[in-house]
Amino acid sequence: MLNMSHIARRYGAAVALESADLSVAGGQVMALLGENGAGKSTLVKILAGLETPDAGAIEIDGRRRRFHSPGQAREAGVGYVAQELSIVEHLSAAENVFLGDIRAGWYRSPRRIAKRARPYLDAMGLSHIDALAPAGDLSVGERQLVEIARLLSRSARIAILDEPTAALADAEIHKVENAVRTLVAKGCAVIYVTHRLREVFRLCDRVTVLRSARSFPAVDVASLDVDQLIEKMLGRRLDQMFPERARAIGEDLLVLRQAQGPGLRAPVSLAVRRGEIVGLAGQVGSGANAVLRLICGLASLLSGEMTLGGEALAPGSLRDAIARGVCFCSDDRKRDGIFAGRAVTETLSAPSLSRVSRFGLIDGERERGFAEPLARRFGLDPAHLRRKTGNLSGGNQQKAALGKWVGVDPRVLLVEEPTRGVDVGARAEIYGQLRRLANEGVPVVFASSDTQEVIGLADRFATFYQGRMVRMWNAADATPEAITRDVTHPEAAALAKDA
Repeated sequence: MLNMSHIARRYGAAVALESADLSVAGGQVMALLGENGAGKSTLVKILAGLETPDAGAIEIDGRRRRFHSPGQAREAGVGYVAQELSIVEHLSAAENVFLGDIRAGWYRSPRRIAKRARPYLDAMGLSHIDALAPAGDLSVGERQLVEIARLLSRSARIAILDEPTAALADAEIHKVENAVRTLVAKGCAVIYVTHRLREVFRLCDRVTVLRSARSFPAVDVASLDVDQLIEKMLGRRLDQMFPERARAIGEDLLVLRQAQGPGLRAPVSLAVRRGEIVGLAGQVGSGANAVLRLICGLASLLSGEMTLGGEALAPGSLRDAIARGVCFCSDDRKRDGIFAGRAVTETLSAPSLSRVSRFGLIDGERERGFAEPLARRFGLDPAHLRRKTGNLSGGNQQKAALGKWVGVDPRVLLVEEPTRGVDVGARAEIYGQLRRLANEGVPVVFASSDTQEVIGLADRFATFYQGRMVRMWNAADATPEAITRDVTHPEAAALAKDA
């Protein structure tokens, strides 16, 4: 159905694609893999009409095509779900389903639009949301599912999903996978871009790897194992994804006693010690993220108490928390993790302006001197410090989002989904830096819907389900199956424990 050959794209001196090939048959799922910056997003944007290639050819059903706009690509049957959310937050969920679709004007009233959107939202497991509610009120995971519902509404013959599950928990990932299987059953050709390799083996038929702006011949997924796939992506072996666990555990530093706030249906008690990494495992809306937002002052403490170093902690705002040394990195780096339109130097120095300014004015030399060591620590090329942060790869954006907090000498670092949308190589680097921070005495508390990440990175972790903490685990004692039971059906987990 689709054949892209010898695609090339340059941005000035930067080579995004040198020579990339991609072929997909109807009724097939093709995984498109590679490290951040390998050219995956550029290739699919060219197919979606968002970029124009400098060289190469695109054929659909044997017919040569060249798209100069997304509208032309849609008319040719190409549907695209972008890596970064393109939700208009003040519009309703239903209006976002038909965003960019001129036919939506025929429906006229919001209620008629909601009625037409309902089947697509339901197909994505969003039957519980109000189709007329503003999309900005939805969680990150729910907004991503609305984007995929938009793809379903357009009846695309060639469907591009660029990191569709990066912000989703396991239950929502299964909904996306079911939607992909529905598309395949209708004869669609699906291009599936992901960094979650388990999804590749569950869902995809073949895989095309991009490395250093070039593609490698597609191979059957069934002929590969995880190690072989990682080696193809990186050009080297990745012997160990996760660093060694804590070298030494100190005294309790951050303590929650019967703490309760928005998003929690029951009080939470939790102690975090110096030198350790504590994970909070749960699906979207489980309460894991609510705990982080309570600690950092984005939500109000309704009852119970929190202490930091033995002193009461009840920040009324994020600013108050930062002043106490509690730093928070959210799961939505595009919206509130980086300054996409500013230089990397400015993103890294933003929380530490007093250290890079004189008499209320930014000192450029001080700022560069401050940012460069942070960049080196997180594997960011100092030569790229003047680039706009939003022009970096997803992995490097995440490194900048985390690195900016190290500059304020935090006492505690809180992180939501630390490797969302990050390739396997960058994941290993981020895990290493979080462990280094913990070894330096700064405890890290992270919320994640990735069970492999929770077991591999955390020293201890708590599981959450529907606003309640289920139990605390030592990571060495846990299995993926046990965590899955805890975060999807804790009653079954309790029965299994009793047995």
